[in-house]
Amino acid sequence: MAEACGGDREALGRLLTAHYDRCYAVCRRILSNDEDARDATQEAMIAIARGLKAFDGRSSFSTWCFRVATNAALDELRRRKRRPIVLGDRLHERGEAAYGEVASRADHVAGPVTDRIVITAALERLPEEQRLAVVLRDIAELDYAEISEVLGVPIGTVRSRIFRGRAALAEVLRERRGASRPVTRPQRDAMTSPHVEDDEAQS
Repeated sequence: MAEACGGDREALGRLLTAHYDRCYAVCRRILSNDEDARDATQEAMIAIARGLKAFDGRSSFSTWCFRVATNAALDELRRRKRRPIVLGDRLHERGEAAYGEVASRADHVAGPVTDRIVITAALERLPEEQRLAVVLRDIAELDYAEISEVLGVPIGTVRSRIFRGRAALAEVLRERRGASRPVTRPQRDAMTSPHVEDDEAQS
C-alpha cells in the first residue's frame, strides 16, 4: 500500500484489483443490476485511487474501501431515482416479473447459483437501510463496528437493521415459495454468512 500511495502505478493496480471483486459484490447486492453495479464499482475504484493519500488509517483499508463502494452505490441509486418515472415503472414491472420467473425456476432447478439469484431478487424488496446493513454484514462480512462506521449510525441501530432485514428477507422468501414451504438451508446459506450464528447467539 505504501508503494501505491507513493505513486507506483503497478502497486496501485494490484491494490485496486485485490479489492475490486468484493466491492463489486457489495454494489451488486445493493443495486440488483449488473450494469449499475459495474458503474458504481468503477466510480468507487476511481475514488479510492484519488483518495488514497488521504486515507488516515483510523479504520482498516478494506473497511474504507467498502465505505467508498457503498457511497458509490447509493449515488447510483439516487441517479436511478431521478430517471423518468415511466421508465422506472417499466423497470419495476420487469423486476417483479423477473422475480416471479426466477422463483418459479428455483422450484425446479436446485443449486447454489439459483439460490443466490433468488436471494438477490429478494434483497431488492427490502427497505434501503435494511438492505445496506444486511449486505455489509453478510456479503462484505464487516463487523458491527465497521458497519456503524460505514453507515454513520450507532451500533445498536446496525444490529436492529440487520435483525429486521434478515427477518423481512426470510418472510419474502416464504411468501414467494409458499407458506407451507420453508426457506431451504442452501438459500439460508446464500442469504447469510457464517457470522449469522454468532449474531443470533449474541442476541
